[in-house]
Amino acid sequence: MSAGSNVSVVEHPLVENSLVALRDVNTGTDAFRRHARLLTLILAFHVLHDLPTRAVVINTPLEEVTGYEIDRSVIFVPVLRAGLAMLDAMSDFVPGSKVGFVGLERDEQTAIAHSYYQKLPTQLETAETIILDPMLATGGSAIATVKLLKANRASSIRLACVVAAPEGLEAMQGLHPDVRIFTAALDRGLNDRKFILPGLGDFGDRYFGTT
Repeated sequence: MSAGSNVSVVEHPLVENSLVALRDVNTGTDAFRRHARLLTLILAFHVLHDLPTRAVVINTPLEEVTGYEIDRSVIFVPVLRAGLAMLDAMSDFVPGSKVGFVGLERDEQTAIAHSYYQKLPTQLETAETIILDPMLATGGSAIATVKLLKANRASSIRLACVVAAPEGLEAMQGLHPDVRIFTAALDRGLNDRKFILPGLGDFGDRYFGTT
């Protein structure tokens, strides 16, 4: 499956370099965290590249000048717990951004995501809402999160992930074609346990050192 018109696969030598480290089974926790942050920083430039701006007049030490600042509220919604790995790097670019949290746990037998926690800001209707979920496998967690956000009147939603499988993209595009998806890699597919191949294993376990 090729990426659809609402899917952006970020291509950059630094992304490729970090993906090597993230995929390598021999990469330790510290190095995994460092490369996860580096990759997320580059991903952020693409996820946030077309936010609306407004003109502002400021004074430099030498003269008055017109500049441009972000003119839309941004809400980041990491899917617990792996999404937390992307939060700091993303939110550093948008001072004053708000954060919502969605807790989803995947049943290892059915691969269906079940919600166990949610805490969302009230401004979803007027904000750009960005879901942070490193691995888009079956799409179950992302779909459940989008459904929850739309039920809370979110008007514009984007999804940022590190690795995506064709099955997850197809599921997302089928149910939520209005959600723009940004990923660093489009992998081959899923195995019989619904893990992404070649993938990088369990992102949360490797990032938090719980393997």
